[in-house]
Amino acid sequence: MPHLHLTRPALAATLALLAAGAQAQTTIKIGYTPAQGSHYSVGATTFCAEVEKNTQNRYKCQQFPSSALGGEREMVESVQLGTQDAVITSTGPVGNFVPEIKVVDIPFLFRDYDHARKVFDGPIGQDLLTKFPSKNLIALAWTENGFRHITNSKRPIMKPEDTKGLKVRTMENKVHMDGYRTFGMMPTPMSFPEVFGALQQGTVDGQENPIPIITTAKFSQVQKYLSLTGHVYSPALLMVSNRLWDKVSAADRKVFQDAARLSVVAQRKKVDEDDATGVALLEKEGMQVVRNVDKAAFQEALKPAYVAYAKEFGADRIKQIQDVR
Repeated sequence: MPHLHLTRPALAATLALLAAGAQAQTTIKIGYTPAQGSHYSVGATTFCAEVEKNTQNRYKCQQFPSSALGGEREMVESVQLGTQDAVITSTGPVGNFVPEIKVVDIPFLFRDYDHARKVFDGPIGQDLLTKFPSKNLIALAWTENGFRHITNSKRPIMKPEDTKGLKVRTMENKVHMDGYRTFGMMPTPMSFPEVFGALQQGTVDGQENPIPIITTAKFSQVQKYLSLTGHVYSPALLMVSNRLWDKVSAADRKVFQDAARLSVVAQRKKVDEDDATGVALLEKEGMQVVRNVDKAAFQEALKPAYVAYAKEFGADRIKQIQDVR
């Protein structure tokens, strides 16, 4: 076999190229609380595949599902500090970091998925994304968790009175908790990784989450009743750290933004599929499903909370969201 003779400058250039190649690959750590195979995992996988493909693998993703890097609040803090690169999180704890977005957590604010998606894809949602950089967070896109429903181990819930005295785990979110108190329940904030154990031990009676979370978290093993209350639409966010963003070139930033948009499409599609098939699956797993929930009674019970929300967020702002068609 002939020997390859490289001149010294050529050898140096080759080594430099190899070194640059080795250096140029940046690993992005992306975390989320639901399990692998969940809607968050579908969103993350799409985002990562697009980023890797369109940066010629200069960026590679490492996914951390199932709260491997902590609960949502911990992960948002880590992204803010720059010790974690990316997170897909519900808005649950995010209002504690970016107060302007709390308004979207109001119960019964959104009529249906079509309404919610139009708000977040339109001027209102896009304007809210501009509030993140000053808080040391880069929100690439609004993605989706889904409409939240109540499960519990005590009784079927058809109207607000049925929630009276139930200790229900909620997200660490004051807007949600204020609303739920008007229904009569006792909101108990808790980080997601602790929820299954708390339900199993009876520390709390119930929890509330979208169908895709209820199915992937296997809550049917520790909860008997599911009420399709749809009381809150839960948006999610795909965020990256300022520390990462500062290193990303203008061309690559566009790649990241396009990848985020495609991940939203994939994540919403998975939410739609899970919503369509998940309820039957939970019934098969032994849950009793209450479909005929008196939503009007829940909305009526919320009126006192809405007075407080109007004071906090402005009645005009709330109406602006409700009026999107």
